[in-house]
Amino acid sequence: MGMALSGRAALRWGARLPGAGPCPWAAPLCRPAGRPAPSQRPYSARGKEKLDMSTYPVESIRNFSIIAHVDHGKSTLADRLLEITGTISKTDHNKQVLDKLQVERERGITVKAQSASLFYNHEGINYLLNLIDTPGHVDFSYEVSRSLSACQGVILVVDANEGIQAQTVANFYLAFEAQLSIIPVINKIDLKNADPERVEKQIEKLFDIPRDECIRISAKQGTNVEKVLQKVIEKIPSPQCNTADPLKALVFDSTFDHYRGVIANIALFGGEIAKGQKIVSAHTKKRYEVSEVGILTPNEQPTHKLYAGQVGYLIAGMKEVTEAQIGDTLFLFKQPVEPLPGFKSAKPMVFAGMYPIDQTEYNNLKSALERLTLNDSSVTVHRDSSLALGAGWRLGFLGLLHMEVFNQRLEQEYNMSVILTAPTVPYKAVLSSAKLIKEYGKDQITIINPAQFPDKLSVSEYLEPTVLGTIVTPPEYIGKIITLCQDRRAVQKDMLYIDENRVMLKYLFPLNEIVVDFYDALKSLSSGYASFDYEDAGYQSADLIKMDILLNGNPVEELATIIHNDKAYAAGKLLCERLKETIPRQLFEIAIQAAIGKKIIARETLKAYRKNVVAKCYGGDITRRMKLLKRQAEGKRLMRKIGNVEVPRDAFIRVLKRETDK
Repeated sequence: MGMALSGRAALRWGARLPGAGPCPWAAPLCRPAGRPAPSQRPYSARGKEKLDMSTYPVESIRNFSIIAHVDHGKSTLADRLLEITGTISKTDHNKQVLDKLQVERERGITVKAQSASLFYNHEGINYLLNLIDTPGHVDFSYEVSRSLSACQGVILVVDANEGIQAQTVANFYLAFEAQLSIIPVINKIDLKNADPERVEKQIEKLFDIPRDECIRISAKQGTNVEKVLQKVIEKIPSPQCNTADPLKALVFDSTFDHYRGVIANIALFGGEIAKGQKIVSAHTKKRYEVSEVGILTPNEQPTHKLYAGQVGYLIAGMKEVTEAQIGDTLFLFKQPVEPLPGFKSAKPMVFAGMYPIDQTEYNNLKSALERLTLNDSSVTVHRDSSLALGAGWRLGFLGLLHMEVFNQRLEQEYNMSVILTAPTVPYKAVLSSAKLIKEYGKDQITIINPAQFPDKLSVSEYLEPTVLGTIVTPPEYIGKIITLCQDRRAVQKDMLYIDENRVMLKYLFPLNEIVVDFYDALKSLSSGYASFDYEDAGYQSADLIKMDILLNGNPVEELATIIHNDKAYAAGKLLCERLKETIPRQLFEIAIQAAIGKKIIARETLKAYRKNVVAKCYGGDITRRMKLLKRQAEGKRLMRKIGNVEVPRDAFIRVLKRETDK
């Protein structure tokens, strides 16, 4: 082990040969003159020198986010800002730099909010700009709300071609409620059909922001992007905090590293933090020693200290995933502070069962789930088990795309293949039975698994979750969209013409009706032009029933569903048909039935395999033939009485998966 490296091996491992000049990658990359040089070296060459963050007082710090609808150019604008400030080099490879996950690159969407610190010289003063690039899809609005808590202002990006969309409206109100400074930016002015004037009118009408405050840019070509940075410095206030105060740091995100444990992203609301300090978590009351602090540029860049108002990362030897609670407050040992309010916990909108394909993988899947939920704190996890699928979990997601992305990340980052059951939504039941109230200790229960659905006799009413949906569409599709919404039991609340090309509709939807395929149906009807966003609107009373699936009279627990009374017949018929296609034929006849209580509402019959017992009868008396058939029928009847229908796992998976054929 003590051997010296050969010349070729030394070069491969990044060591310097005796007498050789400095490493070629240690040289700073090209950057505009007059701007300070952040470290540009790759991870392997870092660690020699550390940035001194004390040169950036609170007055010269700006913390801001970029928010927009899906695909309006947030990540491209973030790339240009990183290039202008010399944080990354200007090459063709630097596309969507902050989209680090494989799933983000493949789907072209941002899933995780990523932060980066930029250094910028404006009118002779060096500024530290902390940028957070946020997701645009409705399912990841929790990521956006968390990011905004670490900011004092936002850049609201609107596509010059598409105009204001549903998620633009939702994100604007998130920032407005948080009382942040808002800088409207109209992107993609280089497109042939771009109409920035129309978009300016929309912004003025909907958001009451004067037209002259809008900045017209092309993030792809870099046109006017420098103006955005100048506007950030002029319009967004510096953080209201003081270095002289005791340490108060908010954990707003965290990731897990196999070698270094938990890496927490922190925003400092007071004091300073350095390597070697003893800190305490307000949530777990555990004590840690800080082993590394630094900023993200967007790669990790260690620094001597972090000061009030700055955003960075911290490593303190947290080994367990549960120790880095998002929304936690960190403070110095023996200097306790009032914890920061943290975040409202995310409300899961969709629940699905998750089971390992092979039960021997249970423990590996458990640790993968723990690490992934650290990185995505909006997922809720409950232990669950099923007769057919074994031990597993019931997971709560913010939406269907969130569920798909989570599943994809499990496969790509942890190499785990799982069975995901059909998504359901959380219902509530108001109990009237004194026995049940005593058993649960409350008079209202939440039902996330159909197996726990209480009997109608012991319940005064059932409640289903509702959402307030916003649809922005060109006027020619209004008729079709209204029909679609009425089919989904929606109630119209508002209708507003933004201009002659855009109409905004507001509907109150039962969540169950939109969770699976509403978005796809809306896009199909409107040729892709309509956009959709929703927010939680509480619970309302509903006529809910539990539908059981019976095989030869025996209920199959995993296939039970909670459904609205009006939709029960169609759903039961569809499920019976799918089961008939997927269950293998037996030597006896199988009756597949959908039932509500004792009432059968749909039935399919799977015919039995039959041997041709009369093949040897040629001619002769017919009584011989009838005797053989009668004996066979009796055998089948007996077999049906004692025969048990085993539903194979792959049949379960095919039936429980989302209905892609609808």
